[in-house]
Amino acid sequence: MELLNNEIFKLDNISSLSSQFNEAKPYKHVVIDNFLNDESANYLYNNFPKYEVFNKKYKGLNEFKAEGSNFQDFDPLFSKLRDEIASKEFCEWLSNISGVSDLYSVPDALGAGLHQGSNGSFLDVHIDFNIHVEQNIHRRLNLLVFFNKDWKEEFEGGTELWNADMTVCEKKVLPSFNRCLIFETNEISYHGYDKISIPENITRKSFYTYFYTDLRADAVSYHDTVFKARPTDGNMKKAITPIKEKTKNIIKSILKKIGISLG
Repeated sequence: MELLNNEIFKLDNISSLSSQFNEAKPYKHVVIDNFLNDESANYLYNNFPKYEVFNKKYKGLNEFKAEGSNFQDFDPLFSKLRDEIASKEFCEWLSNISGVSDLYSVPDALGAGLHQGSNGSFLDVHIDFNIHVEQNIHRRLNLLVFFNKDWKEEFEGGTELWNADMTVCEKKVLPSFNRCLIFETNEISYHGYDKISIPENITRKSFYTYFYTDLRADAVSYHDTVFKARPTDGNMKKAITPIKEKTKNIIKSILKKIGISLG
C-alpha cells in the first residue's frame, strides 16, 4: 500500500480497531486518524477538485452537496486511492476489522467517489440503499476519508450517528483532515450531517467507498436511501419527508423489478 498509513495494518492495531468497531454504539463503527500517510494526504488535499468539476449536484429538501465519481476528471492519485482501497489486501484487512467476510467494492458511482459541500451544505439523517440496483449485491460497509484542514466545531458538519428510533444523536464525528470513518450499513445505521456554516473560500471534502458482499438469503428486500426528519426539524419537513421517501422508494422498487435504474 503506497498511500495508506502502514501502521493500521499491524496486528496489534488490527485487534484494537476490531474491538472498537464491534463494541461501538449506536451501531458498529470505527474512527481512524492519520489514515493515509502524510505525503499522500497533503497531496490529495492540495489537489482536491473544484466544486464545479463534480458531475452531480444535489439541492433539495433533504440534501445540498456535490458528488462525483468522474475520476477521469480528478487528479490521478484519487484513482490510485480508489484502487488501493478496493484491493484484495485492503478488503481482507477490512474483513478482519469488521467481521464481515468476502467484502469487495465495485468500479462505478456506487463503489467510490468524492463528496463536497459549500457553505450551507447539509445531508439529512438517513439509512443508505441496501442493494446495488444493477448488480444485485448487498451493501455492508461505508468508508469515508475527510480532507478538511483546521475544521472547527462551530462549522458544524460532523457526521451524526443516531440511535435506532431516531430520537438521539449518540455521536458526532468531525470531518477532520485525514480522518477515516468506517461504519456498518443496515436498517438502523442512521447518519447525516447538519447544515454547515463556513467561510466562502473552503468546502467540506471527503472521499467515499462502499463495500459489498454477495446477496444474502436473509437480506431485506431492496430499498433506496431513506431520509428521516430530525426531531428538531420543522413541521413541514416532518410531514413532507416520509411521503416523499415512501413515494420514491415505491417507484424505484418497481423500476428495479423491470430492469430500469435511475441511479
